[in-house]
Amino acid sequence: MDSGIRAVRNIQRTTIAGVTLLAVIAAVVSFRHMHELCLRHGEDPLAAVLIPLAVDGTIVVASMSILLANRYGSRGGTLAWTLLVVGSLASLGANIAVAEPSLIGRIIAAWPSAALIGSYELLMSQIRRASAEGPAAEQVDTTETNEPVHDDDHDSSGSPDPDGCGAGDLRRTAWQWALAHRLPDGALPSGRLIAEQFARSARWGRWIKRIGLEGKLAEHDHSAVV
Repeated sequence: MDSGIRAVRNIQRTTIAGVTLLAVIAAVVSFRHMHELCLRHGEDPLAAVLIPLAVDGTIVVASMSILLANRYGSRGGTLAWTLLVVGSLASLGANIAVAEPSLIGRIIAAWPSAALIGSYELLMSQIRRASAEGPAAEQVDTTETNEPVHDDDHDSSGSPDPDGCGAGDLRRTAWQWALAHRLPDGALPSGRLIAEQFARSARWGRWIKRIGLEGKLAEHDHSAVV
C-alpha cells in the first residue's frame, strides 16, 4: 500500500512539474502576444504591460482556487471555472490574433495556451480521482471490516487526551470546529483534516464527521449540513 501511495504521489508531482513548466512557457508567449495586441489597438505602454498581467493573473487565481477545492473533493465552483475559461479564451484569442494569418501560423501561436489548458485538466482529473478514493477507503474501514470505531480519551499512540477534555466534550469540540471551518463551497472539511486538529487518527476524524452528519453531536444546532 505504501509503495502504491508513493507511486501515485510521484506521478502527481511529475504532472505538477510538467504543468508548471507549460504554465511558464504559456505565460511568456501569451504575455508577448497580448502586449503586442494591446499596442496595436492604441493602448499606452503601461497598459500594454498591465493588461496581459491581469489576464494571466485571473488564470492563476482561478486555477489555484480550483486546485484547492479539488484537494478537498470539490470541483471548485462556477465562478472559479468561469474565470478560468474566460481568461484562457482571452489568452488563446490574443495568441491567434497576432499570429501569421495562416492555419499553421495560428496553430503554432495557439499551441502553448492550448497545451496548458489540456494538461491542467489532466492534473485536475488526477486530483479528483485521488480525492474520490477517500470515501471508498472510509467505507471499507467502517463496514467491510465490521470493526466499530470507538472514541476514548486516547489518540492512536495511546497518549492521554491533549486537551484534557472528556470524550463527549472532545467529540462536540471537533464537530463544532468542522462546522466553523467549512470549505468555500460550503462542504465540511475532510475527516483527516478534522483529526489533525486534535492529534487523532484519520479514522477518528471520519467517525466524528459521520456521527455529526447524523445529528448525534448537535445540541441546539439543527441547521442543514452539507
